[in-house]
Amino acid sequence: MINEETKRWSEEIFEKIDQKLTVEAKRQGGKIPYIPDEQTGHYEDDLGTSDPVWWTNGFWPGMMWQMYHATEKELYKNTAELNEAALDKAFEIYTGLHHDVGFMWLHTAVANYRITGNERSKARGLHAAHLLAGRYNPRGKYIRSWNRDRAGWVIIDSMLNIPLLYWAEEAIGDSRFRYVAEDHADKVMNYIVRQDGSVNHIGVFDPTNGDLLETPAGQGYASGSSWSRGQSWAIYGFALSYRHTGKIEYLETAKKVAHYFISEVSKTDWIPLVDFRAPKEPVMIDTSAGMCAACGFLEIAKYVDDYEKDLYVDAAVSILKATEEKYAIWDLEKDGLIDFSTGSYHEDKWTEVPIIYADYYFVEAILRLLNKDFLIW
Repeated sequence: MINEETKRWSEEIFEKIDQKLTVEAKRQGGKIPYIPDEQTGHYEDDLGTSDPVWWTNGFWPGMMWQMYHATEKELYKNTAELNEAALDKAFEIYTGLHHDVGFMWLHTAVANYRITGNERSKARGLHAAHLLAGRYNPRGKYIRSWNRDRAGWVIIDSMLNIPLLYWAEEAIGDSRFRYVAEDHADKVMNYIVRQDGSVNHIGVFDPTNGDLLETPAGQGYASGSSWSRGQSWAIYGFALSYRHTGKIEYLETAKKVAHYFISEVSKTDWIPLVDFRAPKEPVMIDTSAGMCAACGFLEIAKYVDDYEKDLYVDAAVSILKATEEKYAIWDLEKDGLIDFSTGSYHEDKWTEVPIIYADYYFVEAILRLLNKDFLIW
């Protein structure tokens, strides 16, 4: 899939990742991190204690499982298991959990079960899958996102949560999980992905009949703009839905969004802007969008003809190399692997900082290039 130069580069990066994450895991113990403290450069907060229902709580243990699979270091396995147990508090709290239970338990319990066969982990994964399936609206044929008074809201992020349902079908042989996932994917494909390959962040549907009512801005610049991480959720999410269902329309959708993303990110030296349709000033970037898209490109490359593979692999490698060169954090005294991720266009709090999900997708992409990854989705 990759040439010798890229393979050597990937191997060098993998060694750096292993060194860095070994130090971080020892420093963290069983804590679940999110964003390093601006002053200390360390992960100071433990979200497993302070906010067990927070949507990103699976990404750090997901990295640990990926690295355990690649290295067989017990440190990584032990850290991931501590994090998984900590998330039992989220089940107990319940309030605050929403569609992102896929992000939380695919990377913890389901990953554990896939690698070790742990039955307690299987039970946790199925618990989460039933919570996700329970959000399905049978009139609108979608899984509602978020909580509060948003019965008709669906966000593009959901495409990377529904693999939990595909896994549940496989785990217990119950096809209703796949039906829910496919209905939802169809809804997103037909109403949230645009014809030109760009993607809305949010679709608001009438919960009584499923009619599309509006497409608010969400975490992008404005309604009708093009939030880059939303594009990456769609690329990887539809590629994974194709993997699990074999429905060619999902692969074609992933490719359509990928082509749009590549055309935009190539204009900015392979580092994505937060929103591809935002004003030229201020310039704001989001490396996490590139990291997730790279994983999506590598997933698509597995299913296309040889003459197409290079497009996706080369784009993934270009993004990874450009990001590593400019924004990797290799200082062992600082936490985080990739800097300059942005949570939302209009929120200053998490603008161009290291965020845990960028690290996860960076690690997964490098392991994919080396065929050292395993299916966490």
